[in-house]
Amino acid sequence: MADLVETEAPAQIGVREFRGNMTSYLRRARQGASFMITAHGEVLAQLLPPAPAMRPPRQPGALRGQIRIGPDFDTLPEDILAAMEGEED
Repeated sequence: MADLVETEAPAQIGVREFRGNMTSYLRRARQGASFMITAHGEVLAQLLPPAPAMRPPRQPGALRGQIRIGPDFDTLPEDILAAMEGEED
């Protein structure tokens, strides 16, 4: 049987407390904390940490055969070569 991961219950904070310290609570949520925002004992909203970014896994070689290097790839144009060698026109 798989072990259940125990998570900490979200802290309950009042609307006024949240409004007065919103930046702090948002920073803490970004770091993983969860909060239940309440008014008169009723839950109005839940503030959760952001979900991890979902990127598709890389597939090495996915572009194999689709990229071509031009025949002049390693040839510098004459004007750039002259500038690099210190020659003036």
